[in-house]
Amino acid sequence: MAQAADAARTVILTVDDDPGVSRAVARDLRRRYGESYRIVRAESGESALDALRELKLRGDLVAVILADYRMPQMNGIEFLEQALDVYPGARRVLLTAYADTNAAIDAINVVDLDHYLLKPWDPPEEKLYPVLDDLLQAWRGSDYRPVPSTKVVGHRFSARSSDVREFLARNQVPYRWYSAEEPEGRRLLAAAGQDGERLPVVITADGTPLVEPEAPELAARVGLATTPTADFYDLVVIGGGPAGLGAAVYGASEGLRTVLVERSATGGQAGQSSRIENYLGFPDGVSGAQLTDRARRQAAKFGAEILSAREVTALEVNGAARVVRFADGSAVAAHSVILATGVQYRQLAAQGCDDLTGCGVFYGSALTEAASCQGHDVYIVGGANSAGQAAMYLARGAKSVTLLVRGPDLSASMSHYLIQQIEEAPNISVRCHTEVEAAHGEGRLERLTLRHTLSGETEQVDAQWMFVFIGAAPLTDWLGGTVLRDERGFILAGPDLGVDGRPPAEWELDRPPYHLETSVPGVFVAGDARAESAKRVASAVGEGAMAVMLVHRYLEQS
Repeated sequence: MAQAADAARTVILTVDDDPGVSRAVARDLRRRYGESYRIVRAESGESALDALRELKLRGDLVAVILADYRMPQMNGIEFLEQALDVYPGARRVLLTAYADTNAAIDAINVVDLDHYLLKPWDPPEEKLYPVLDDLLQAWRGSDYRPVPSTKVVGHRFSARSSDVREFLARNQVPYRWYSAEEPEGRRLLAAAGQDGERLPVVITADGTPLVEPEAPELAARVGLATTPTADFYDLVVIGGGPAGLGAAVYGASEGLRTVLVERSATGGQAGQSSRIENYLGFPDGVSGAQLTDRARRQAAKFGAEILSAREVTALEVNGAARVVRFADGSAVAAHSVILATGVQYRQLAAQGCDDLTGCGVFYGSALTEAASCQGHDVYIVGGANSAGQAAMYLARGAKSVTLLVRGPDLSASMSHYLIQQIEEAPNISVRCHTEVEAAHGEGRLERLTLRHTLSGETEQVDAQWMFVFIGAAPLTDWLGGTVLRDERGFILAGPDLGVDGRPPAEWELDRPPYHLETSVPGVFVAGDARAESAKRVASAVGEGAMAVMLVHRYLEQS
């Protein structure tokens, strides 16, 4: 009996222009291999190529292709030559009449033919199956690999390609990357009908090519939820970092109908951390991606909805309802809202950095780009924990990692355990009193100009990779004047709202604001977006849980 294929959708394709012969070949193949392989038949070379391109886009594997030699418009050899461009690893068989054996022998050199079979092949047990058994066994032993369902074709040094890869990785969507300059990337582009001028091209599980997709379209096509199932909830959580995920878990587990809205990917800055070693309950450390995945699954288990790639543009007060508006004009309302929008890394103001972002200059992308840094010199700008975690992670494969710090040392903003690890790492160095003055390169980062902040001396260094972690700005500009914020944009809450112990003038209730309550009753803040927050993962999760407790108190009194 035929052995099971390594992938559930592995295909044996047969093409013959004679319908009777085509059906007979397919019938014999299904009888022997139908339980283990999918048998696909076509009646012309063109239709067979169309089928192969569709299979390619869907990520299906093709083990063997059998083609009749005497087909009009495109004979079997011509077809196999083109099929070779789509599936170079598939074993190729030519079906010939006795008079065509010389052509078949010549085809061995033209299309690297694996075998030719004379028609008729009766009985198949003697003349067909033994040949295919050997070819299938050889194919299974070859270097074929099933690929994840989602494929991304793009340029290595392309900001848009980097954004798409980052989005998929942080949303836990398996994908495989193909360079548009490599043979398999070109084959996928050809199958998608693209010339490579517009990249990246994302090919979804059902074989649909998306050209330069924006985050909302990409999220919807790779299976992420983007649309709320209701118009009104008990609680809307805005932001999917540790604080937002903590709020979603506790809100949903305590019976609140909860929806979490995230503009990019759950996890926030913590989700990009390669290793968090001071989080309670994980003595060996945990990656930000692992922690995020567990928290997301936990929230979903309790019934929280999680919407991805939805940008919130406004918060409105409509009587007892709190209305959250999205960039596409739609809205969702709730009794209460928790603002857990977190912060984003500040942009480096050095000359040339904007043009090279995504092309060697990255903000918080160490996990996604780490594989490409193998054996290279890497520069990291920043001296806080996120920079230290990135340095330790990248040092596993990079030739060298250099931390560029404006201050005199790392002690001002980095945890002691990280400082010790960095000091012990042989390929990590720290340059203090140093800042980036300019980034140089044509289409990708090639050099950096570094300046010593005390002496003013400058130096140019060769550099292909720079990761920037230079402090954070709150993601709160969209709030406008709806809630009170401090001069840096962080949200004021609880006792920080008042002056001399009195609530702000905007406060309408007889009671004072709860500890995490903003200037709008029923709207709370948790995590890094709150003024004077601790900027630690554990405290953010705790604030998310505390905010839910205060939501319950607010709802009981409303």
